Amino acid sequence: MRASELLDESLTQNGNPGLSVRAALASVGWHIAGPLPADAVAADFADRYAGVPATGRTRDEPAVRYDVPESAVPVLLGLYGSAERVRDWLPGLPARPSPRSVLALLDAARPPVTVVDPPCQEVVTDAVDLGALPILRATPRDAGAYVTLGVVHAVDPVTGERALSVHRMVVLGPDRLTIWMVPGRALGRLYANAVARGDRLPVSVNLGAPPAAVVASALSTAVLPAGTSKLAVAGALAGAPVRLAAAVTQPVPVLADSELVLEGHLDGTVADEAAAGPSMPEFLGYDGGVRHGLPVLTVTAVTSRRDPWYQAVIGPGREQSVILGLAGDLSAALTSADDVVADVHHAAAGGGMLLLIIAVAKSSPADDARLTGIARRVFERHKFVKLVVFTDTDVDIRSTEDLLWAITTRANLGADCTTLAGFPPVPVDPSHSPEWTAAHGVDGSTGRTVIDATVPFAVRDTVVRSFPTAGVRR
Repeated sequence: MRASELLDESLTQNGNPGLSVRAALASVGWHIAGPLPADAVAADFADRYAGVPATGRTRDEPAVRYDVPESAVPVLLGLYGSAERVRDWLPGLPARPSPRSVLALLDAARPPVTVVDPPCQEVVTDAVDLGALPILRATPRDAGAYVTLGVVHAVDPVTGERALSVHRMVVLGPDRLTIWMVPGRALGRLYANAVARGDRLPVSVNLGAPPAAVVASALSTAVLPAGTSKLAVAGALAGAPVRLAAAVTQPVPVLADSELVLEGHLDGTVADEAAAGPSMPEFLGYDGGVRHGLPVLTVTAVTSRRDPWYQAVIGPGREQSVILGLAGDLSAALTSADDVVADVHHAAAGGGMLLLIIAVAKSSPADDARLTGIARRVFERHKFVKLVVFTDTDVDIRSTEDLLWAITTRANLGADCTTLAGFPPVPVDPSHSPEWTAAHGVDGSTGRTVIDATVPFAVRDTVVRSFPTAGVRR
């Protein structure tokens, strides 16, 4: 159903879709499903709409609204289920991420602006009951109900350092959640510093956050130039600054145009996600393991727009791959730091993180030997990248079939496939687990693989596609 057939006045106001979920919805519309119990929503979406890697079906995902009987707040899934859809919302996003184009994006950074009376505080509830929200349990095996697309914003009150990132959070009670911070993330550093000082770390958890901020939150802080904030990059992506506002109960900014905001603090209290069993479906399409001794977030207020939407992802699927992949492309392009790199793309088959394709434009025979060094730099800075495939620029690196064609006809894997050893195992990848190693009798968990599916420079004039520009993304 198109938005024009359904939106009320509050949703049809003109706006920048990179800065508002409502404006993004107005540009694409949505399907309506349900009513279904919140615990059945994720499974229904996986069955009816989800693509790789949640299921084996190659397809984009539509935006779907689910009404749930136990909450007055509808659930929104699938909004990020198409890379081209998200690109339409973010005019600053390079069509072909390369070191040069991403540096140009950073040069266009737009710092956030602060506003009063933000939309996300039209309704303020300090008698917190997380049970009033339709927080999803993806499978009956899940450790609990998980917040899956909350953009966590924190600011170190001493250093001014910011963290902007998404983390899985399981509900422990009416006003408490655990939060799993992947080691090395900025939020973990801010939290550790606050606990060491004996302080609380105030945070805001922004649900239904501006799409530009969601994509920017997945950037690698480590590869951004010093002094460049993710929120400023979000402004460059959207072509206009993200709006912030002061929280109601905590000394921390909120993303002003979010649908819902959980305000709270981390004070050093820890708890387990569950005693045992899987946690929830992970981005690769497998159940994850429960985590123990996680920081506990105490929620002090819930604020929202009038008639808010609760936005989530189901774990694996096209949405996660798009968000992680688009941000990962920018980070990998910066890391590659080589003018031979013309385009990069994280494929959905790797959950937007494990499989990276790099198109290169060679200009001399010496460029043949540069590819492994580029791959090594990527592996060293991006611990989830497991496989890098190099192609020429006449290959559409966003087409799985064209990529396989290049691997099949431009690589002799016995000679053009290289494994680089000495890296830590990829988290959540079952093929890097001790059990996998024991079953095979060979430990390949510290290796990263490079496939050179490019034409050697010396034969570039004789290995030419019959229709060299047909179908190549422009």
